[in-house]
Amino acid sequence: MKRVFLFVLDSCGIGEAPDAAAFGDVGSHTLRRISASPAFCADTLCHLGLGHIDGQEYLPADAPLTAAVARLTERSAGKDTTIGHWELAGVVSPQPLPTYPEGFPASVLEAFSAATGRGVLCNRPYSGTQVIADYGVEHLETGSLIVYTSADSVFQIAAHEELVPPEELYRYCRIARDILQGEHGVGRVIARPFVGQSPHFTRTANRRDFSLMPPAPTLLDAVSAAGQTVWAVGKISDIFAGRGVTRTTLTHGNGEGMDAAMEAVKSPFCGLCFINLVDFDTLYGHRQDVDGYAGALAAFDRWLPGFIQQLQPEDLLVITADHGCDPGDSHTDHTREYVPLLLWGQTVRAVNLGTRPTFADVGATVAEYLNVPYAGAGESLWPAIRKEPLV
Repeated sequence: MKRVFLFVLDSCGIGEAPDAAAFGDVGSHTLRRISASPAFCADTLCHLGLGHIDGQEYLPADAPLTAAVARLTERSAGKDTTIGHWELAGVVSPQPLPTYPEGFPASVLEAFSAATGRGVLCNRPYSGTQVIADYGVEHLETGSLIVYTSADSVFQIAAHEELVPPEELYRYCRIARDILQGEHGVGRVIARPFVGQSPHFTRTANRRDFSLMPPAPTLLDAVSAAGQTVWAVGKISDIFAGRGVTRTTLTHGNGEGMDAAMEAVKSPFCGLCFINLVDFDTLYGHRQDVDGYAGALAAFDRWLPGFIQQLQPEDLLVITADHGCDPGDSHTDHTREYVPLLLWGQTVRAVNLGTRPTFADVGATVAEYLNVPYAGAGESLWPAIRKEPLV
C-alpha cells in the first residue's frame, strides 16, 4: 500500500531565483534570513540533508545525506500560492495571473455590489491588518465590504464576523469567484473575517481561499482518477478548487495541519496526502516577523521525527515549498525564490540531485511512485532516487 505525504512549507524559499530581478526580489532568501534568528532550529531537516541543497552552505552539512534532495526552480510566470502549487502538481503557467496595483475596475465592483447588495470600501493594495484598522469602523457603520488586493493575484474581502458571519462572507466570495473569470481571473478570492472593536480589530482563523480552477489536469486528478485517495489538508482543496480531491481536512494554522497529517499517517489509505502549512506565510512572512518564522520552522522540525516514526515501509515523505516570502526584505510580498525538495523513505536512496528546472518534477515523481498515468509537466526523479532491491 503506497502512500505519499507531500508537505508544502508555505513560502519557505531558499534563495533568489535566476529571474528574481524581474520580480523586484534581488537578494531575497527566506531560509537564510530566518537562520540568523535565535529561535531557529532545523536539526531534523538538516539531518535529512537541507544543508546539502545547492546554495545552503550556511547550514550544517557535516553529516551524510539521509534523504534525496534538490533545489527547485519555478518555471511559471508568478510567485504566488496558486501558481506555485499548480506547478508542484504538474501545471506550468506561462502567463502571470492578473494583478491590480491600482485596484479593481469599476465593472468588476459594480457587478459584485449588485450581486451582494453591499457597497465596497478601499479597493487598492493594502496590508491585511492595516486595512481593517483603517476601514473597520466605516465597514461597521455602512455595511459595505472591505475589498483589497496585494502584489499577488488576489481579491480579498474583509468583514466583521458580527456583521457578516463567516458563512455569509464565504457566499460573497463565491459570488466574486464567479465574476472574476477570464480577463479578470485572479488566482484567489480570499475571505478575511475579523472581530473586535476599534482600535483593536483582529483577524480570525476563519480565512477561506476560493481559487481559480486549474487550467489543465493536475497530479490530484491523476491520482483520484486511478481510484486512489487524495487527502487535502489545509488550504489544498481551496487552491485546486476541490478538483481531484477525495477527502478534505480544513485547518486553522500549522498546529492543526500537523495534527491532521499525524491522523492521516495512522490511517489506512492508498494515494496522496497533500498538506499545506500556511502560518509561515500568513503569520510571519507577510508580517515581516523573522523570529516568528524561525520559531514556526523550529516547531515543525521538532514535530517531524515523531511523524517519520509512523511512516510505513512503502511510504514516501516529500517536503517542499511554493514560493518565498522573505520576512526581512524591503516589502511584505512574496519573493521569487528557489524552493527546497527533500524526499525520504525506506525505498529512497540518499542523493543530491542538484538544481532542477521546474517545481513540476514533484508531481511527475509522485505520480510514478504511485504508478498512476500522468500527463503533466516535469520529469520524474523516481528512477534517480529509487533504491535498488537487494538481490
